[in-house]
Amino acid sequence: MTTQAGVTVQAGEAARPVEAARPVEAARPKRDRAATRRRILDAARDLFGEHGYAGVTVRMIAASAGANTALVNRYFGSKAALFGEVLEGESTLRGVIAGDPDGLPRRLAEHFVRQVDRRPVSAMTRMIDRSAGHPEVKQILLRYLEDAIVEPLAAQLGGPDARARALLASTIIMGGGPVRRLLGLNDLRAADPAELTDRLTAMFTAALAPAPGPAGVHREV
Repeated sequence: MTTQAGVTVQAGEAARPVEAARPVEAARPKRDRAATRRRILDAARDLFGEHGYAGVTVRMIAASAGANTALVNRYFGSKAALFGEVLEGESTLRGVIAGDPDGLPRRLAEHFVRQVDRRPVSAMTRMIDRSAGHPEVKQILLRYLEDAIVEPLAAQLGGPDARARALLASTIIMGGGPVRRLLGLNDLRAADPAELTDRLTAMFTAALAPAPGPAGVHREV
C-alpha cells in the first residue's frame, strides 16, 4: 500500500481519494415561538398589574421576558394589542358563559362571588383597576366587553332582544369594578356567600329573561 498526494493505493486496486474529515456543526436550538409568546404575555400581565398601562413600556416587557422589543412588536404589533391579548387570555368568562343556558344565571352569580372573595385580587383585576382611565385601554375594554361577554351571552340567549338582555347582564358583571375601586369589597366579603349567590342569581335571571309582552305575558324565546 502506498499513499500519493492524498490518494491511498493498495496493490491491485484503483486509487481512491481520501475523504477529508468534516467538522460537526453544533446543533442550534430552534426558537420556541409558543414559549417566547408565553413569556412575553406573562411579563406583560405582571407589569401591567403592577404599574398600569401608562407606566409600562414595550422595552420593559421585553427585558422582563428575556426578549427584544422587535420580537415583542413582531408577535403582538403594539402595546395596546398586547394588553388586549393579555386581558383576553386572563378572562374566564367565556367558560362561565358556555354551557347549559338554563344554568347561566347561577354560573354568572357564582363567578361574581368568586371574584369578590378572591384574595389577593387577580392579575386581570389589577390590570383593569390601574389602567381603566387610559384612552387606549377604554377602547380595548369596549372590544373585550363586546367579544368576551355581550356576544357570547346573546348567542346563549337567542330570541327577541337578546343583545339588550346580554347588555343588561353585562352591567352587573362589569359594574363590580367601579364599586371595588371606589368603595372596596369589605361589606360584600362579609356577606354570606350562599345568600349573595342566591341574590345575584335572581338578578341575572331577571336581566336575562325575555321582556314581558302586552298584559305582562312573556314573549316566546
